[in-house]
Amino acid sequence: MWKHIITFIGIITLHTTLLFAQKQSALTLWYDRPADEKIWEQALPLGNGRLGAMFYGIPSCERMQLNEETIWAGGPYRNDNPKGGRALKTIQDYIFDGKSAEAEKLANETFFTKTHGMPYQTAGNILLRFPGHDNYQDYCRELDIEHAVARSHYTVDGVTYTREVFTSFADDVIVMQIRSSKKGKLSCTLAYENESKHTIFKSGDRLVLEGRGTDHEGVKGEVVYQIHAGVNLTDGELVVEDQSITIEDATSIRLYISIASNFKNYKQLGSDPFKEATERLQKAMSKDYQLAFQQHKTAYNKQFNRFQLHLGSVNNEQQQPISTRIENFARTQDPALVTLLAQFGRYLLICSSQPGGQAANLQGIWNRSMQPAWDSKYTININTEMNYWPANVTNLSGTLQPLFSMIKELSESGRETAKTMYNASGWVAHHNTDIWRVTSPIDFAAAGMWPSGGLWLSQHVWEHYLFTGDRFFLKQYYPAMKGACDFLLSTLSVHRGYPDQQWLVLSPSISPEQGPLSAGVTMDNQLCYDMLTRTALAADVLGIDSSYRDTLLSTARRIPPMHIGRYNQLQEWMEDVDDPQNQHRHISHLYGLFPGSQISPFGTPELFEAARNSLIYRGDFATGWSIGWKINLWARLLDGNHAYEIIKNMLTLSDEKHPEGRTYPNLFTAHPPFQIDGNFGLTAGVAEMLVQSHDGAVHLLPAIPDRWGEGWVKGIKARGGFEIEMQWEKGKIKEVRVFSALGGKLRLRTASALEGPGIQLAKGHLSNALLASIRTPKPIQSAESHLKGIKLPHYYEYDVLTVPGKYYTLTAY
Repeated sequence: MWKHIITFIGIITLHTTLLFAQKQSALTLWYDRPADEKIWEQALPLGNGRLGAMFYGIPSCERMQLNEETIWAGGPYRNDNPKGGRALKTIQDYIFDGKSAEAEKLANETFFTKTHGMPYQTAGNILLRFPGHDNYQDYCRELDIEHAVARSHYTVDGVTYTREVFTSFADDVIVMQIRSSKKGKLSCTLAYENESKHTIFKSGDRLVLEGRGTDHEGVKGEVVYQIHAGVNLTDGELVVEDQSITIEDATSIRLYISIASNFKNYKQLGSDPFKEATERLQKAMSKDYQLAFQQHKTAYNKQFNRFQLHLGSVNNEQQQPISTRIENFARTQDPALVTLLAQFGRYLLICSSQPGGQAANLQGIWNRSMQPAWDSKYTININTEMNYWPANVTNLSGTLQPLFSMIKELSESGRETAKTMYNASGWVAHHNTDIWRVTSPIDFAAAGMWPSGGLWLSQHVWEHYLFTGDRFFLKQYYPAMKGACDFLLSTLSVHRGYPDQQWLVLSPSISPEQGPLSAGVTMDNQLCYDMLTRTALAADVLGIDSSYRDTLLSTARRIPPMHIGRYNQLQEWMEDVDDPQNQHRHISHLYGLFPGSQISPFGTPELFEAARNSLIYRGDFATGWSIGWKINLWARLLDGNHAYEIIKNMLTLSDEKHPEGRTYPNLFTAHPPFQIDGNFGLTAGVAEMLVQSHDGAVHLLPAIPDRWGEGWVKGIKARGGFEIEMQWEKGKIKEVRVFSALGGKLRLRTASALEGPGIQLAKGHLSNALLASIRTPKPIQSAESHLKGIKLPHYYEYDVLTVPGKYYTLTAY
């Protein structure tokens, strides 16, 4: 009899779980079990830009791991080494004489200090212990990214308990509502868990933890923060003690968590964390819960709902927990899971980067450790830049504001580094920085001796202008672009290995993160060329600095062109020393293909073919962020099926049984360990497969894979201020609707013949400067190379003269 009863209970439990699963939207991550308290990558991320929380959903002891964006070790400091400026010429001489080992040794002795950046740190955990909740049934846990809310529910002794948590975009606090289905059945104890030096005390009916960022590498920890927890009850009893809060016999409780620090800006501390945390908490606790939840959703949806995507689905897959769907992906090829992962990247960007706050770091805003991998800093030789690749194209341009603020601050801080270490004007940043905006090299020469971090970051200013046409914005950040160029004008030197050419190069430098110290690294040359020419264009747009503009363009003409080597590859260095067996995670010399636009199938076919060969040599598998980059690169190579193969490499489960996987059960991408840039790279890559606008036209479905034969997208953005909605069948456009925010000529490139009002075949020069392609110098090709040439599909090109604020609908025929 007991066997039949147990079987019946199991059937009922499974039925309940499946019913719950069937209710899930396509934008929900759901699980049939709580997170393991020891496996952070099973917890679900919530955030509002400033605050982060990881929700575990454990019935007997709920755990929420907390973050606040300004809790970092150390305090305002600098790490410039004055010896660098005195040793610079000797290091350059060593490099030009082929003595890279001597150059590296001297650079390590003179350009580096004992301080290599401060770590971003956790605020600890909130623990909620529920006596008697160990034996639960009918469990489900979910993260609804459409509304930025996480939930769990389960049953104990016939009572159903539900938890709902969100990090409010409206009230700037973390809110959790916990309910029981029967009156008076809710009892629990709240406590803090924190690794830093801290104190806990009662303040009225609130429980406060005060902590401090740690000392690190000789820099005193000066960040002081407070966490305030308060509870509203419908009934029952609340007791606040010196170390905990106890709730007895309640039916529903609402927990509010407010966090604040003394951080003001990268140069100054002194804010009052008690006052700020108290004010936020009091305001939030006095508001009706449903009103607060609705205001949160409204604020979030204004951003998230701007972009919608459908790539298809597989029957019944949404009824499976997310970890199972990831594990099944190699078999199911479920396009809905790709859609979810792409939208999850947008969710993470919204939740970790909001105007007025800090830029998303190496883990966005979510970090469980006092000493995380790579300090969870800003690695600006690709990772920080990759974080923001999805911003413009997936209609989240507002999330870029913290990045632009960081660029402005680095342009201030980096002036002293340029002067002290390079005897130069302008500003410089190397491959890494932190909240204190240090700009000198860190780690060691083979990784850190790369003075192009500011050059790459500054490209985001120009790219944002191309998408928005915002001259006020461009004027605001033009000084940062100009300062980066000033550094080049005062540091570029003639490459002594090519005396007849008089080429100007950066030295010392590296190809990230591969060493050895070099001069004229391909990526540096590409960045220098972009920086000089784009700043000249910005001066044109603003109608200023005409003579300076001429200087920039004349200098750009002396930057070495790209080289094609003996293996038919795009050379990574000026010397033809590439190893076709090298499968390093960094593919820096392909910056000119993506995110740059110097390499094009239409304008530079030889470079396009050579870049493709280089990418083939690098291989298809890599760390999570490198996979994200490769998706974008194959999209730019107009090979949707190969880009899709890279997506398949990303969608492999990473857990204790699958250490080589690249996606954790909570959809975080794995380096491993977790780095958030892989998520953002994938989101950008999916968008790049659907629309490209960097190469003289808005190219629709440039890299659509066979697996996505039918689908639609709404709210995807293109340069020139165009917003696109389109539907496709059998890989071809069925209908496209374009909104023109700025007006001007729209040039469309597509494999489909289109018709509609005002459309005509493209003719002559494209007058819309926001869509214009770049002029790339002719490459130098090795006599040993044997390029095969490229064959492109047939494309139609159309022009539509648009008016600001109007929609244009075109259909296939």
